[in-house]
Amino acid sequence: MTERSGPPVAARASAAVRGVRVAVDAMGGDHGAGEVVPGAVAYARANPHDEVILVGDQAVITAVGGDLPANVRTVQAAELIGMDEHPARALVRKRDSSIVVATELVKAGAADAVVTAGHTGAGMAAGKLILGSLPGIDRPALAIQMTSAGRPFVLLDIGANPDSTAENLAQFARMGAIFSEHVLGVERPRVALLSIGEEKGKGDARIQRATELLDETDLNFIGNVEGKDLTQQVADVVVCDAVLGNVVIKFFEGLSGFIFDQFRDEFRRSLRGRLAYLLLRPGIARIRRTFDYEVVGGSPLLGVRGTVIITHGRAKRRMVEHAVRVGAATARERVAERIGQALGGEVYDDTGVTATPAVASEAIS
Repeated sequence: MTERSGPPVAARASAAVRGVRVAVDAMGGDHGAGEVVPGAVAYARANPHDEVILVGDQAVITAVGGDLPANVRTVQAAELIGMDEHPARALVRKRDSSIVVATELVKAGAADAVVTAGHTGAGMAAGKLILGSLPGIDRPALAIQMTSAGRPFVLLDIGANPDSTAENLAQFARMGAIFSEHVLGVERPRVALLSIGEEKGKGDARIQRATELLDETDLNFIGNVEGKDLTQQVADVVVCDAVLGNVVIKFFEGLSGFIFDQFRDEFRRSLRGRLAYLLLRPGIARIRRTFDYEVVGGSPLLGVRGTVIITHGRAKRRMVEHAVRVGAATARERVAERIGQALGGEVYDDTGVTATPAVASEAIS
């Protein structure tokens, strides 16, 4: 059940907002430029302090976007990676694809974040292969914001590592806590492992070893949580492998759709049902907003040298606008640099140059 109770990004307010540059894969996704471009442009109009870079076929972008705002520019990319292509091989063959060119902008320091609704595997592969992993990170993780009794929590991994080790899970916990604190604004987030029992020692050997590793950290580690706890605001960061994480989010999304279908069918069944709907409509609208997956925007790929946001392939303009917002907030809060400092002892200045530990706190202040 992805976070639906309003905009999920609650980054810390500052006296002067630091402008960031977000490269958007304008051609990716089920709906292509027809939805991606209007969504990205909507974000740019609402946030003139940031720059949006639309990457793709410039003729198509211009035809769809029309008169672009001053803080939007385009970069040509002639190719597109299809949903049926092998991610790594496609990256090599299609160096002029929109996702590759957009990610290369981040690597070159010409953009601070990349957002894509295209091939999920290609987006993750581009992050890993083009940007590379941060020092101290064995494997990046894909995170998502979900709702639990009022405020979002972070679930990771949901798609990058189906065979995570205990050490990977411990790293995911650190990365998720940094994202929760600096992007969602949660002070000292509670971190938990998703397992088959609340008691320590419950779960397979990997969970038990991860528990030992997390007990040794300075994280606010609270132990295990079960599936039933996910909606109860028990934890702010929940860690699992990609198979379990993906099953959890797909189940919640399917369940929420099923419930609303049942309500709709019941209300349509009789005149009494239609009258009941008129009385209940304000409450139903509020509940529906809670389950509105579009406000999530996208999932950050944590652990790479830069900000990569992967949104739904079926995303339309509203969700794309939210995805760009998540990318901008994640880059503005320098989440990648903070993860690098926490796990690898290295941070990076605004140009992407490695900073010395002595100036680490100044570099990401």
